[in-house]
Amino acid sequence: MRNSARLVGAAAILLLTVSGCGLGSGDAGGQESKAGASSGKVTGAISFETLQLKPDFDTYINGVIKDFQAANPGTKVNWVDIPFKGAQERLVTDATAGTLPDVVNLNPNFAQPLEKKGLFVDLAKAVPKAQARYVPGAWDSFKIPGEAGSYAFPWYLTSEVTMYNKALFTKAGLDPATPPATFEALWADAGKLAKAGNGKFYGLHPALENKFITDLAKLGVPLLNDAGTTWTFNTAEAAAYVDRLTAMYKSGVMPKDSLTQTHAEEIEAYQAGRIALFPSGPNFLKIIKENAPAIAKATGVGPQITGPHGVANMSVMGLLVPKTSKNQATALAFAEFMTNAKNQVAFSKIVTVLPSVTDALKDPYFTDVSDGTTESQSRKISAQQIPKAVNQVPVQFDDRIKAVVIGKIQLAMQGKLTSKAALDQAVKEANVITGG
Repeated sequence: MRNSARLVGAAAILLLTVSGCGLGSGDAGGQESKAGASSGKVTGAISFETLQLKPDFDTYINGVIKDFQAANPGTKVNWVDIPFKGAQERLVTDATAGTLPDVVNLNPNFAQPLEKKGLFVDLAKAVPKAQARYVPGAWDSFKIPGEAGSYAFPWYLTSEVTMYNKALFTKAGLDPATPPATFEALWADAGKLAKAGNGKFYGLHPALENKFITDLAKLGVPLLNDAGTTWTFNTAEAAAYVDRLTAMYKSGVMPKDSLTQTHAEEIEAYQAGRIALFPSGPNFLKIIKENAPAIAKATGVGPQITGPHGVANMSVMGLLVPKTSKNQATALAFAEFMTNAKNQVAFSKIVTVLPSVTDALKDPYFTDVSDGTTESQSRKISAQQIPKAVNQVPVQFDDRIKAVVIGKIQLAMQGKLTSKAALDQAVKEANVITGG
């Protein structure tokens, strides 16, 4: 259960826990790293800081470091790893003191407040040819809204799929080979499933804290103004979505006890056979297989639920180089080496993530489903989604904003506020918090 517990807790930050394994040599990547350093000599020592990757990925990370040092004689990479809890506070402290590591592993939410202060090397200027190798949406995740420049080499990604219980689909008279791919199909199938379940099982779980803001973005609702300074999601389209959620909740499509529950309870409900549809990260297939083998056997997988524009969401981790680094050439070369196609494919084979390099997604590991497993099918589906996926959750949507927004939507779904009032109040309070 150790791996499962950590997988659940770390899913939001893409820290997925499995055992590591050895890697091959990195000669090709070494050439890329030398070419990527636009100025200065690639030599000397640098520090490399990650978020909660020890001890599960010691073998992999140390293997990549060894390959980089072999390809670049005279270099030394000192790897340090910090717990995710308290990491943001530590980063702010280090930034203030000018003691950030030479290469630092961050997600966009952690990175952007520091990016806006001008603390990181602009890769658009330092390594202008690098961008073409990466998935566009992943590269853009580390841009500052309304400003030029980009500040991170995208590292590993995840993209949600739709897991569903084929046995319950059959009971509801639905085709177990045809999962929903759009919101309209999802809602229609969920209604039929709940009707067939008659209180024994339900269509889906709201999981508001994990889905609500992303779903609005997928539906084309403008979350923020163009400058990224003011929340704007109190639209007629958003109100219609809240009304749909409310109607499904009141009609029993969702379990009555699910309104205030989190993603963790959603996982438990799916594993228990209480809900038939579970849109989430493909890493959870491993957890379901370990904790509920019968449900895992009945599980099928389909594409991520998308809106009218068909744009999927993804989550991103990146590697950034602070301007305070005294060895920027080596730091840039190492970050580019760590994120090259070969190393990212190797990482994806030991943990359920996807590479951010476009060519890496063409590897047979992401296209071959001949083994017939749900895991390989989900990997192919995720990889197919990634090239056109974007990170749709604004970095401004922090825990304070989330608490306000989700609290108002829960009141609407309980019938204590109209959808319009809930959204108006959420936008007003969110703008007070962000100063918009």
